[in-house]
Amino acid sequence: MRKIAWVTDSTSTLDPLFAEQNHVYIVPLRIVFGEECYRETEDISSELFYEKLGEASRASSSQPPIGEFIELYESLKGQYDEIITIHCSTELSGTLHTSMQAAEIAGVTITAIDSRAGAYPLREMILQGLEWQKQGYSASEIKIHIEQMIENMSFYLIPASLQNLHRSGRVSGTQLILSQLLKIHLLLRFEEGKVVVNEKIRTFKRAKQRMLDVLKVDMGKVKHVCIMHANNQEEAVTIKQQIADLLPRLKTEIMPFIPVVGIHAGAGTIGLCWIRSETV
Repeated sequence: MRKIAWVTDSTSTLDPLFAEQNHVYIVPLRIVFGEECYRETEDISSELFYEKLGEASRASSSQPPIGEFIELYESLKGQYDEIITIHCSTELSGTLHTSMQAAEIAGVTITAIDSRAGAYPLREMILQGLEWQKQGYSASEIKIHIEQMIENMSFYLIPASLQNLHRSGRVSGTQLILSQLLKIHLLLRFEEGKVVVNEKIRTFKRAKQRMLDVLKVDMGKVKHVCIMHANNQEEAVTIKQQIADLLPRLKTEIMPFIPVVGIHAGAGTIGLCWIRSETV
């Protein structure tokens, strides 16, 4: 088996102990409340994050500083046969580009992958990539397989708030106004790494049902689905039960969104993601 280091960011949601045991190096994004800056998942708990989010007049996020990546790549020199760098979508963050630039400065050769997402699918790409590594695949071969996973990914969101999505350019002003005036819920999806509007729906209940209808279409090729939420465990449990009633054989998982999603989509946001497989 080739000795491969994996470099990713905190949007991967990987357990730190698992990452350490499997040579996965996680560089955290930053959460900013006024003058206070926290390393995501390291300096601030989810409970404290949502408490501060409710009190703060403004919150934002930023990619890790390039110096942190340079220091990491310098430390990895000579320890591994190859390095795979995989980060959240380049359409949403400059983290991958910063990581690649840092590797160049450090004089390290890497195989870079744009996950075109984050959260559950990014985690699954790394977990499956580790399995391919155990089978003797090279970094370039693993990249080809992960890119196939990306093509087979479906990721839908019902955001609780469009204010920050609009502020960051991910939702247009027209969409924001329509949502506010008509109480329309937007069903968003990831497409080529971007968050785009899939449908405009009058009630949350209908938006949620539409998300489940899309999942149902893919049933023949899905064995695992993840329900994600931003401080909305109760709704996530309800959706899990709805999926169990609709598709009792389907494996489901509930995953809290990382704080960055809470900043941009708002507390209460719900998401659903699955990756189609030809071998189900």
